[in-house]
Amino acid sequence: MNWTKTALLLAVMTSLFVGIGWLIGGATGMVIAFVVALGMNAFAYWNSDKMVLNMYGAQEIGERDDPELFGLVSELARRAQIPMPKVYIMQNEQPNAFATGRDPAHGAVAVTTGIMQRLSREELAGVLAHELAHIKNRDTLIMTVTATIAGAISMLANFAMFAGATGDNRNNPLGIIGSIAIMFLAPMAALLVQMAISRTREYEADRVGAEIAGQPLWLARALENIQSTAQRIDNPEAERNPATAHMFIINPLSGAGMDNLFSTHPSTANRVARLQGMAQGMYGAAQEAPRRGPWG
Repeated sequence: MNWTKTALLLAVMTSLFVGIGWLIGGATGMVIAFVVALGMNAFAYWNSDKMVLNMYGAQEIGERDDPELFGLVSELARRAQIPMPKVYIMQNEQPNAFATGRDPAHGAVAVTTGIMQRLSREELAGVLAHELAHIKNRDTLIMTVTATIAGAISMLANFAMFAGATGDNRNNPLGIIGSIAIMFLAPMAALLVQMAISRTREYEADRVGAEIAGQPLWLARALENIQSTAQRIDNPEAERNPATAHMFIINPLSGAGMDNLFSTHPSTANRVARLQGMAQGMYGAAQEAPRRGPWG
């Protein structure tokens, strides 16, 4: 269902792009805007992992640096049937984590020192499984495609305004008023769809992550703990770079967390409720399977 919803939202965004191009009547401008946006996002796709890791001062670790964390990621990656990702630690008191990388073969998982200090091993396993689910689901690719189309829409909106300002409205049936409307409404509509896709991918990563860990309630408890603590601890790097907020397991920006139109994340309460329902379906009234193997 989540994949179907994602596909439908991408179709809506693509239709919006094509529709704007038709309204302003600039086929050439539409192509130029799309090519430029594609080039920008292609660069981001190949380099965004290095850029964001540097942005947060993340330091790569090996097995000798933190055997427990490295071993936990390794076991979860094996269960997820993906290559072992690189592991990074960020010196940040806010409990949080994110995944990056253009595909499973180039995946990376980054956790803050705050999350390692505040979560139990089981809760940390739930969080890491969620991030590995993003890598397995190729969510980086999905969000790059979304950003490409959204960027192209914004460029077309600016082109529409320029055309209206210069009086070149021969191909625009809506005229100057239509150009102004496109300039403001089109990017907003693209943003809304982009945020909806981001929230959809978070729900899907929760589901797949719970399956990887084998314990939905581990992630549920982790989300509650992270949410309650993150609201009290600022993340200065995230505040300076809000465009990266959607990458984290919990919105790192202050005052965030509501499941509204402009939120990159579903509400934590909704996510926890889904995970609790998943646990009840898997294990019945007990809601949690007996501990086993490396999770004991």
